Amino acid sequence: MYEPIRTKSVHSTMAGTPSDFPHRSREEELDIQLAGHLAALLAVTDELRTLTPSAGLDTAAERLTGEISRLRGGRAPLRATPAAAGDPAALHRRAHALAGRALVVAASRADTAAAILSAERMDAHTAALADPKELTAAH
Repeated sequence: MYEPIRTKSVHSTMAGTPSDFPHRSREEELDIQLAGHLAALLAVTDELRTLTPSAGLDTAAERLTGEISRLRGGRAPLRATPAAAGDPAALHRRAHALAGRALVVAASRADTAAAILSAERMDAHTAALADPKELTAAH
């Protein structure tokens, strides 16, 4: 009464063929995402260094560069020369938010070094926002 299926299922033929595009693992995707957040944090840190130079910001920029390079397989991040204009408080708020995003990704990736660096940067930007003197003489 029923005629047997003579052709293979679409699902079985799709499952057996290799895809036309490369797939990344979850860890690779998280590495890319974390490196992006840290690179954005580095850009804001560079802006703050231009507005309010300090040894603390210089050290933070060096550490961020090291983490980004590690996540990108040794490739150093591109860095632009920021303009010496802007509101330090707004930059500290943006940096705090970026550090928070990096912390979330680092935690989900179980990357202790990046998580510690992100948490330290969040603390530093919180302290800078809490103390108006720190906005002009950043940590």
